[in-house]
Amino acid sequence: MNETSQLKVSELQVSYRPAIGRKPQINSALDAARELRKFFDEGTIALQEQFIVMYVNHRNRVLGVYPMSKGGIAGTVVEIRLILSVGLKVAATGIIISHNHPSGNITPSSADNELTKKIKSACQFLDFKLLDHIILVPAEDEYYSFADEGLI
Repeated sequence: MNETSQLKVSELQVSYRPAIGRKPQINSALDAARELRKFFDEGTIALQEQFIVMYVNHRNRVLGVYPMSKGGIAGTVVEIRLILSVGLKVAATGIIISHNHPSGNITPSSADNELTKKIKSACQFLDFKLLDHIILVPAEDEYYSFADEGLI
């Protein structure tokens, strides 16, 4: 390979440095909601939507959390390709997606339902299991679980 062609192609590098120590285990939607809430900005949870993705291994131990986006009052951008690419990088087997409703209404919108279906379909293609979609609201003890409602 000559020097000219090396300048035109980006070099890719993959690394994986898992955290040392016992990782939290997710056994229920309540476990997921409690763990995910730690990653939402409590100062703006009642102001703007955030979308956060949790990755777990085959024993539902948390591998990591990816803060995908922070948007406006009524929406945020979700890139399914990024959700899956991060999952591949951390060698996850399961994914839990989450976003908040600043309004305090835990009922999923039709857009929430459609997004969940699209992500579930994409996950199946790459052998990820979409375990849940959790909607959080400013009230600490309230959440909506698509899995608990039989929608996943």
